[in-house]
Amino acid sequence: MGFSSLRTLGSAALLRRALPGGGFSSRPNGQFQVDSTAWGILAVKAIGGSEDLLDRSQRVVMREQRQDGRLCMSNSHPDSYWPTPLAILAWHDSQPCRDAQQRALRFLLNTTGVHFPRESDAPSAHDSLLKGWPWVGGTHSWVEPTALCIMALRSAGHGQHERVQEAVRMLLNRQLPHGGWNYGNTFVFGKELHPMPESTGAALAGLAGSVDRDAVLPSLHYLQSEATRLQTPISLGWSLIGLACWDLWPLTGSALVERCLANQSRYGDYDTTALSLLYLGALSGDKAARTPFQIVARQPTVAIE
Repeated sequence: MGFSSLRTLGSAALLRRALPGGGFSSRPNGQFQVDSTAWGILAVKAIGGSEDLLDRSQRVVMREQRQDGRLCMSNSHPDSYWPTPLAILAWHDSQPCRDAQQRALRFLLNTTGVHFPRESDAPSAHDSLLKGWPWVGGTHSWVEPTALCIMALRSAGHGQHERVQEAVRMLLNRQLPHGGWNYGNTFVFGKELHPMPESTGAALAGLAGSVDRDAVLPSLHYLQSEATRLQTPISLGWSLIGLACWDLWPLTGSALVERCLANQSRYGDYDTTALSLLYLGALSGDKAARTPFQIVARQPTVAIE
């Protein structure tokens, strides 16, 4: 399946989730969700979809923003602000959303997870003082939200900010000795944990352009070896994105995506987040596509030693 066919399929699938007033639902005939909408915007941009749909959806996300700049999963869960970096990426290059994007950027720069000195008898081994971003306020910083925040801040020109530089060091510190990342722990009670492809892909995308290849080489090797066996959309999507950011998108990438899409006949439609990630991963192999992750990865920054 070629990139043109993937665009056609992706456009049709996402339009089934597009809402009349703008935004996307998690599944066809569902209700608006801010995370689904942000991911849907990113995928539609990469596909080259309707500018009108993009504009309406970006404005709907803007209406969900709180006064301090955050975007939450729901009004009843204000600490679930992990969609904020997704909104920043979704608003990229949108003049009507510029002020909202600036508020969201300020929120991220002034927010972090809970951090503390590592005790000598702590069960985990990572440096718990290095700051990143959490999934939910009042909790420790973890790999995927930190990677997303790095990409969002870099997309807006904040790659040299001390928060971004420290977050890069945090991701490097959470890298497993044999390669890859999981949710954010390296050792527990002296035992090295296993890597996860989706966490590894997100971390590699977040670090691309900020560190030398040698700093992540074991992780690149791990992800290259894993990608060909993956059949689920989030793991495969992030893996393809992460590899593409280092110019390692696999030659079999389109076939892997086609196999993953075919699994919907057995398991049902993927939700919008998973589907968008899969199409973003698929199109990251197309040099003509401009996914937000590739754009950020190619921005020059000073490498972290």
